[in-house]
Amino acid sequence: AHNNNNTTRTKLCAPRQCINTHMLSTRVRAVAFAVLLPHGSCFALKRPRGRASIHMQVGGAFPSAERWKQHLLSEPPPAETPAVPVLVLQQEEYADWLAAQSDERQAYLAAAGLSTFKDDKLVLLPEKRWAFLTKNASSLFAFSSLPSRLPTDATYALESSLPLPPTAALSWGLGCYSFDACKGSLTRKRNEGAPPKFASLVVPGACDATDTATALSGTFLCRDLINAPAADMGPAELESATRSLAAACGASVSTVEGEALLQGYPQIHAVGRAAADARQPRLIDLTWGEEGAPKVTLVGKGVCFDTGGLDIKPASAMLTMKKDMGGAAHVLGLASMVMRAKLPVRLRVLVAAVENSISGDAFRPGDVLVARNGKTTEIGNTDAEGRLVLADALVEACAEQPELVVDCATLTGAGRVALGTDVPALFCNDAGVDVAEQLVAASASEQDQVWRLPLWPGYREQIDSKVADLKNIGAGPYGGAITAALYLNEFVEAPEDGADGGPDEAEETAQPPPWLHLDMMAYNTGSKPGRPEGGEAMGMRALYRLIERRWGSAAK
Repeated sequence: AHNNNNTTRTKLCAPRQCINTHMLSTRVRAVAFAVLLPHGSCFALKRPRGRASIHMQVGGAFPSAERWKQHLLSEPPPAETPAVPVLVLQQEEYADWLAAQSDERQAYLAAAGLSTFKDDKLVLLPEKRWAFLTKNASSLFAFSSLPSRLPTDATYALESSLPLPPTAALSWGLGCYSFDACKGSLTRKRNEGAPPKFASLVVPGACDATDTATALSGTFLCRDLINAPAADMGPAELESATRSLAAACGASVSTVEGEALLQGYPQIHAVGRAAADARQPRLIDLTWGEEGAPKVTLVGKGVCFDTGGLDIKPASAMLTMKKDMGGAAHVLGLASMVMRAKLPVRLRVLVAAVENSISGDAFRPGDVLVARNGKTTEIGNTDAEGRLVLADALVEACAEQPELVVDCATLTGAGRVALGTDVPALFCNDAGVDVAEQLVAASASEQDQVWRLPLWPGYREQIDSKVADLKNIGAGPYGGAITAALYLNEFVEAPEDGADGGPDEAEETAQPPPWLHLDMMAYNTGSKPGRPEGGEAMGMRALYRLIERRWGSAAK
């Protein structure tokens, strides 16, 4: 299925690179199984015999990124089973509403502890409809607790004397997410016809159903990719997920992997070369859209598991390292949104997919690596590997002189120290200042916050090396998110051939493209309504809105 006309592969089949999803050596026999991912489609994975997927063992599969659809209905249910009303009462109206009720109703509410307003309270009224109290219905997660709190054997409809917010359906849908693919007990219950896990809602008229669907499908895909165990989401599986998305949306995919990376992407190769044969590094390249449309290129860090390399992480820090491909999950989720909405852009997605493993072939502290643009980097720490693979991908991203380059990465702990786990740090180059400001504004309106930090040139000297052009870590313990961004900035440059004119004109006019860098957690460390512990899309909806506002009007 992968060998179609719109997918290509660049590969040199050296002895230790001859195992991948398309080609298997006689050293390892493989079995295939089906995995459901975006758009309800299915892709096949191959893995060595003797190490079956956890999903095979529990009788399940990765869920479809469209599974929210069963809980958000565009049409009311049949008349014989009408939707159960849920009366939405906001804080500003509750006192007046309560005063207008009968004495019996007031006594009933007082017995339920609602003689005064209490946020996020749900109560069944005597006439068999529900009342839900919320301080602010416009909050993105205002309704996210209801799908798991209401009985799941009914369909519900929101009612309110005040206008319902356009985010109500999205809020409900986010509350319908769970990742249960590895739970064998739940798989058995599903097979035995157990009731649904979440309640269903008729989409309110105030909500844009298409926009809601776009956001939910992208978010579910992003979360699923991050939550998948690393054993089942290596570089080859990440490529398969990309190909599945491309097939569903009419995009094309090519890859460069294994020893072939040495010819153009040597730092991606260096970081990933220590992994097992079946988990060889690769650059995944997806393209979609009309040739003449504005070019938008997304770059994702796809470190499918990060041991830290020879500078090995402590056990506690390694527990969540399946999420280190969160940047790749974000750009694929965003690509899903852009392609689903058919935004008028020429989209390119570059994913540097590797596993930072330990073996006798691992890259070492003190090694000097050469990037795609010829710049050299002294390795100060093998656990600062994400910026190395992004560097090669960013050079390639700039080669087409796109109107915008965005990279997403779970890059630094320093970013989390600065802004916490919920807010991605945003950096930009000089050409991207206006775009960054627009993204910050979009993040506020979308309730998908990012926060801009400075690409402070005063720290540039910290990544100088005595033996190479650059060093992959800063000179001290401070400002780590900034020095990491400064390192990436070294690879955001105008292509060598520059402008359309001759060499002299190119030297005068060629400029780096606008570049945005998001350093994110991509993971909820605890559970809240609509935000379960595990993989999370952070800043992704804001990025989509940015692209839509800048170029989406051409499609309308």
